[in-house]
Amino acid sequence: MNMRTETIPSGNSAGKLLVRVRPRGFCAGVVRAVDIVELTLELYGPPVYVHHEIVHNRYVVEQLRKRGAIFVESVEVVPEGSVLVFSAHGVPPQVREQAVARRLRVIDATCPLVTKVHMEAVRFAREGRTIILIGHRDHQEIIGTSGEAPDRTVVVGSVEEVDALQVPDPNRLAFLTQTTLSIYDTQEIVARLRERFPAIVGPASDDICYATQNRQEAVEQLAQRVELVLVVGSANSSNSNRLVEVAERAGVRAKLIEDANAIDPTLLEGVQRIGLTAGASAPEILVEQVSEKLAGLGYTEQIDLPVIHEDVRFSLPAELTVLR
Repeated sequence: MNMRTETIPSGNSAGKLLVRVRPRGFCAGVVRAVDIVELTLELYGPPVYVHHEIVHNRYVVEQLRKRGAIFVESVEVVPEGSVLVFSAHGVPPQVREQAVARRLRVIDATCPLVTKVHMEAVRFAREGRTIILIGHRDHQEIIGTSGEAPDRTVVVGSVEEVDALQVPDPNRLAFLTQTTLSIYDTQEIVARLRERFPAIVGPASDDICYATQNRQEAVEQLAQRVELVLVVGSANSSNSNRLVEVAERAGVRAKLIEDANAIDPTLLEGVQRIGLTAGASAPEILVEQVSEKLAGLGYTEQIDLPVIHEDVRFSLPAELTVLR
């Protein structure tokens, strides 16, 4: 397998070519969340309970489960006095209250960018505004954010849902967005909101996180150079699914795959150039395994395509910094 780095890979390679775009895979929020679970296990020993999957990736969850993490969907099943980690997606205030009632030692792994959206929701609610929350209503992040002001929050996921909106006061509205959405879909929804409700206000800066935007922009460039884009990520990963949509919007076939075992050789028939990326919750080891599998299928010429440089880091909770 020949791996090298090129700014612009040749589109006329005589053999089969794999182009691995960067940035890909873990974002700073996911690195922080996984580190928190690992360090909590080191500090307190197993079992450590985690509210929901720490991040939406089956491989990551299984690796942490082997080390003693127990993933739960309800605080009520956590034994009183135990250690509980909140996932990167955040939780509604009700979950925090339940944790206090059960005397749990809580370590918060909520992504700081998600926390920012929670704080914006609190501020808009205090201003007496109805909050239009753009996102997927069953996603953990939306459940957590809407929990900050459930009586004042309406979730929408499409332009059509915006068109059907009925609000108590069009002059007292605000919008927020899930951090892992498609940039393009969100822009369309926000544009329609502003068209229907000119007085609506939004956050001071874009809620869609830097990593989501960077990976989408990288895939958009990748799609111009390949015939098929493979996205490594789990089916319940919002940002991974959005990468597939971005590639398809750019006019290329795309497929979400959990790991190397999910590669269907029939999907590759007639394809000379494959692009490869990974969602923000997918570890690099899965990318390497997919690369090896594709090399065995004839894609021995493999190129890294750097598009955007990332150097974002988030600090750990104070109670865990003693281990670093």
